[in-house]
Amino acid sequence: MPAHEGHHRSYDAVIVGGGHNGLVAAAYLARAGRSVLVLERLGNTGGAAVSTRPFAGVDARLSRYSYLVSLLPKKIVRDLGLDFRVRTRNVSSYTPVERDGRPTGLLVGGGERRTREAFARLTGGEREYQAWQRFYDMTGRVAQRVFPTLTEPLPTRDELRLRVDDEEAWRVLFEEPIGAAVEERFADDLVRGVVLTDALIGTFADAHDPSLKQNRCFLYHVIGGGTGAWDVPVGGMGALTDALATAARDAGAVLATGHEAVRIDTDGSAAEITYRTADGEFTVAARHVLVNASPQQLAVLTGDQPPTPAEGAQLKVNMLLKRLPRLRDSEVDPREAFSGTFHIAEGYEQLATAHAEAAAGRLPTAPPSEIYCHSLTDPTILGPDLDEQGYQTLTLFGLHTPARLFDRDNDAVREELLKSTLAQLDAHLAEPLADCLATDADGRPCIEAKTPLDLERDLRLPGGNIFHRDLSWPYAQEGTGRWGVETRHANVLLCGAGAVRGGGVSGVPGHNAAMAVLEELGG
Repeated sequence: MPAHEGHHRSYDAVIVGGGHNGLVAAAYLARAGRSVLVLERLGNTGGAAVSTRPFAGVDARLSRYSYLVSLLPKKIVRDLGLDFRVRTRNVSSYTPVERDGRPTGLLVGGGERRTREAFARLTGGEREYQAWQRFYDMTGRVAQRVFPTLTEPLPTRDELRLRVDDEEAWRVLFEEPIGAAVEERFADDLVRGVVLTDALIGTFADAHDPSLKQNRCFLYHVIGGGTGAWDVPVGGMGALTDALATAARDAGAVLATGHEAVRIDTDGSAAEITYRTADGEFTVAARHVLVNASPQQLAVLTGDQPPTPAEGAQLKVNMLLKRLPRLRDSEVDPREAFSGTFHIAEGYEQLATAHAEAAAGRLPTAPPSEIYCHSLTDPTILGPDLDEQGYQTLTLFGLHTPARLFDRDNDAVREELLKSTLAQLDAHLAEPLADCLATDADGRPCIEAKTPLDLERDLRLPGGNIFHRDLSWPYAQEGTGRWGVETRHANVLLCGAGAVRGGGVSGVPGHNAAMAVLEELGG
């Protein structure tokens, strides 16, 4: 019950934003005996980690925005007693390509023997497979050492370097552009591209960008869970945020949807939060305020100068199919190819060309993207009738499509990009994808696309950036504070993706903000 309806006028903690990080913080603080109010602008909690039925009259509950889980520590699931599970994907990826006039590809997964054979089929020898094994053995060791630090106070750079205890790995991942390592270790263009993609998810950068933002993106994509595996959330992404909301409520937190925070006034020890509902504006007092929103929104709330927003650079497409399409590469079963990450137009040179075209203000001629089929691993997101009839979902994530490209006409550019992206997929199919699409109750194809500008409008992601800002190194730098969630206001913390070690569906910023509060309170 919200404060203006006669509940509390003051809380130990008010959390602005009911996305997954805010819910993690709320659950931890409430379980520690603190009074907690969550103010959520939308009519539901979950933020970008939600499941919805986007197609009229169709019983398919899709992860509309965020869609895979890697960075969520098992510690958070255990600590909060969450009723939430993930399933592993037997196939890591499949990348189709045409070589010497024939369709072929690279299937990674299904066991070491099959992966080795797939590399040999594509490249004609053992070299690339052996290089692949050595490279990912290295990143695996880094993952085991770095991932546990995400829920600890921030280490210094030197402390993390000592923890990694591998000078070659430190140089490759933390000091020089990832493109150098890719080119040094791999010779095949397609293999190079598959490796590089993890550095470009939601990140508009060249392989050799001197800022190393591609390295930071790569690091977060290979350390998840201490293994780098990306798992499928059972029941869709909304199952996680539903479980978090239940945990927070059961512990005593108040979750108030339809409540938009509009101002935070603080003297560093006490705060007053003004929020708006359909009934008007109201205020509530708090000892601590945790902001589960972007750094830009935090600045707006506190009256500070907002930082320059980072630019989003992705296309998200949700689809429902009557059946999976057949592949031109007849040696691969579509059920395997689409159960992992299906890479499209993601050869190394293709990625470089797409980046150069987008940087010049043009849509990529061959838009790179990747697809996976949630329902192959977890059919529970489909209604029984759809499952019985063999329907499948497809989730597509496009790269190198910065928000600036959509400024002239978001709707028209979205349609143009979607058409050319699907054309790249069709080039590797034995039948057009359009022939496989299901239709909704109104006879329309079951497909929806979201650009960075759509995400900015729907979710208030600055510039449509899925990480709220460029990802940070997971170590302390000037001004980052002990937990990486601190702001210039002593009792206002940033617990969203824009915190240090934020980004992705992890709950880490929510956990760390809660730990910072409890540490200060001695509990």
